[in-house]
Amino acid sequence: MRDYFIRRLLLIIPTLIGVTIIVFAITRLVPGGPLERAIMESQQMDAGGTSQAAGQGMAMSEAQLEKLKEYYGFDKPVLESYVDWATKVATGDLGSSYRYNEPVWDVIQDRFPVSLYYGLITLIITYAVCIPLGMLKAIKHRTAVDNISSILIFVGYAVPGYVLGALLLLYFSVRLEWFPMGGFVSMRFDEMGALDKTLDVIHHSILPLVCYLVGAFAFTTMLLKNHLLDNLASDYIRTAIAKGVSFRQAVTKHAMRNSLIPIATTFGQNITLLVSGSFLVETVFDINGFGLLGLNAVLDRDYPVVMGVVLLSSFLLLIGNVLSDFLVALVDPRIRFQ
Repeated sequence: MRDYFIRRLLLIIPTLIGVTIIVFAITRLVPGGPLERAIMESQQMDAGGTSQAAGQGMAMSEAQLEKLKEYYGFDKPVLESYVDWATKVATGDLGSSYRYNEPVWDVIQDRFPVSLYYGLITLIITYAVCIPLGMLKAIKHRTAVDNISSILIFVGYAVPGYVLGALLLLYFSVRLEWFPMGGFVSMRFDEMGALDKTLDVIHHSILPLVCYLVGAFAFTTMLLKNHLLDNLASDYIRTAIAKGVSFRQAVTKHAMRNSLIPIATTFGQNITLLVSGSFLVETVFDINGFGLLGLNAVLDRDYPVVMGVVLLSSFLLLIGNVLSDFLVALVDPRIRFQ
């Protein structure tokens, strides 16, 4: 098993190279990049009365155009430009943002704690609530507890998080004025004491967390419930109970462990939630998180930030897949990876 995980870890590097090559090539092929925007802005200034380049019907000379291509890294072939970018990444340099005029890593670091905060709390609450709830729903199958909880879960699942966020803001922030309209902290956050800062962050976090949790609750709860029901109906559970094992022990020590295998399989994929979050929820609540950063980078054609976001998200996803395999092997000792 050790050799398997070593090979999986070693495969992360070529996989990252393949993903980043594809995205890097796309950024060079799609129209409306920073070079085209610079030319368009120059032409608009020229149409507004600025002087044209001497002897040309363009607002930018060939020399200026070449300097722009060199500045944005478009003066070289795609593969050569990618090699230059990958070499800098290997030294810890992700480049500089076109929009913010700052190193990409600094831009990402500013958003990382926000998304990490929401991602960790969402992950902890989801598994802390959904695993016991899924077990309860399986044991109380087709009872009032199961039916009522299923209605609430699927109603929440049917409503997209960003739509629910807009409704929550409209009612609790605009009408009742119980919660702020958005943001991660208040404007006077730096002037507050430690306790007030903590309460302010919690006050701003309640509505976004509801939107983050509403979708994950249904999936995780029903996944555990359905697999636990299948295991409770299996022959090995009936045999264990026939041999004198109590129903509680049969559930907790036998059926529950096997039912956690699909939960462990999907756990690693949720690692990306620690940083990616939901750009739609972040847009509704005006949260400067990692997801909103990636969306704005794509819209603004801020390619260095796009590449940094893709690199970090892909790395976390690959690490999450390896972690999923490890958790599956930990939960089910019958599994041995070769």
